[in-house]
Amino acid sequence: MKKIALYFASIILFVGCANGQPKTNQKTNQNAMAPLPKAAAGEAIATFGGGCFWSMAEAMSELKGVNKVVSGYAGGNTANPTYEDVSSRTTNHAEVVQIYYNPKVISYATLAEAFFFAHDPTTLNRQGPDVGTDYRSIVFYRNAEEKATLENTIKKVNATKHYSNPIVTQVVPFKAFYTAENYHQGYYRIHGDNPYISSVSEPKVMKFRKAMKAELKPEFQK
Repeated sequence: MKKIALYFASIILFVGCANGQPKTNQKTNQNAMAPLPKAAAGEAIATFGGGCFWSMAEAMSELKGVNKVVSGYAGGNTANPTYEDVSSRTTNHAEVVQIYYNPKVISYATLAEAFFFAHDPTTLNRQGPDVGTDYRSIVFYRNAEEKATLENTIKKVNATKHYSNPIVTQVVPFKAFYTAENYHQGYYRIHGDNPYISSVSEPKVMKFRKAMKAELKPEFQK
């Protein structure tokens, strides 16, 4: 049984987020960094990191009131990092998503709660087969009110015992967000045949839909 378990563990590890990167073509501009959107009138912005941004971007984009989600990097000290830079773990950046939302439709508190159900916030520097500081659970606040909301949400989720272990998510002030390469944007929906998406990302999104069903856009409530 141990050999079988190790075999399947090795398969999952092989299809980890880093190993699932596509062979991109410079001529298609897929390696170029995606443009950084500006918030539209009435939009607010939130920045969260919970492991590989493919599933996190999909999960958060399915919420009512979320207009767009951009995958990128934050939390480190290197300007304009590439995916390779972040993966080297020399920048201290994490894979994150930046969420543009309508606060009249969805509150920051609901976004925060959704974030904690979109990944496992109790594992330090790890999400499933993805291991390293670039996959750490991290949230960024832009003011004192958001900081208090995040801290209260952590207490609330811990109290529910939804997770058997306490949340270890970093709560830090927002400094800068750098967009990821074009090929990372909307990756979940474009590359459903990727082994990592089908074996790791999709199960996470399905669990998220069950946990946040009332807050999902109608097409995802089925």
